Amino acid sequence: MARKILVVDDEPSIVTLIQYNLEQELYEVEAVGDGIEAVKRAQNNNFDFIIMDLMLPGQDGFEATKAIRKFNPDVPILMLTAKTGEIDKVMGLELGADDYLTKPFSPQELLSRMKAIWRRTDRYSKSNVKNSGASNDAGVEINLKRKIVTKNSKPIELTPNEFKLLEYLYENSGQVLSREQILNSVWGYEFGGQTRIVDLHVSHLRDKLEDDPKHPNIIRTVRGFGYEFSQR
Repeated sequence: MARKILVVDDEPSIVTLIQYNLEQELYEVEAVGDGIEAVKRAQNNNFDFIIMDLMLPGQDGFEATKAIRKFNPDVPILMLTAKTGEIDKVMGLELGADDYLTKPFSPQELLSRMKAIWRRTDRYSKSNVKNSGASNDAGVEINLKRKIVTKNSKPIELTPNEFKLLEYLYENSGQVLSREQILNSVWGYEFGGQTRIVDLHVSHLRDKLEDDPKHPNIIRTVRGFGYEFSQR
């Protein structure tokens, strides 16, 4: 069965370009031109991927992504926009986007990034089947299958990217992971310069999980190398 893609963009020429290239790859494509309709379509359909513009009428791409994540934390979302500022990229990823591509773009790069995201999410899905849960001595319990995290039996609310990061660190617990390794595995970036995103998300996880975020025991910094997840 063909994978189903939702394209959200108010520029007809961009929609035509994306739709043509996706259909050449035999994907099934639907397109909408505003954020409110995008949320409605995502709520009533089981899409395999969403390509989201940021500057949309009705509701911008940030708000639409945030709304979609409330009822569907798993569908891959790639933000596609003319905004190039780092703050926009960080905000988009913070709200749950899986990747960020700026205009003008190459359709081949778009397709490559989509396939890279699917490889990651498919791997996470298989991993979740094998690993139903984990816990450590700090009172943190991670249910990988149900995507639930608790500390001392109290639920901890994580964003989708925070959960992916925690899951990756846990799966590699006891190993020191560089920021580049984490970035490539969790976000799929194969270029440098965005490792600040890793530091930002680690900081947020520590605020939520550690007894003393300034002296962390769960996600340790290994100076000069990266981060290590400790189950002790």
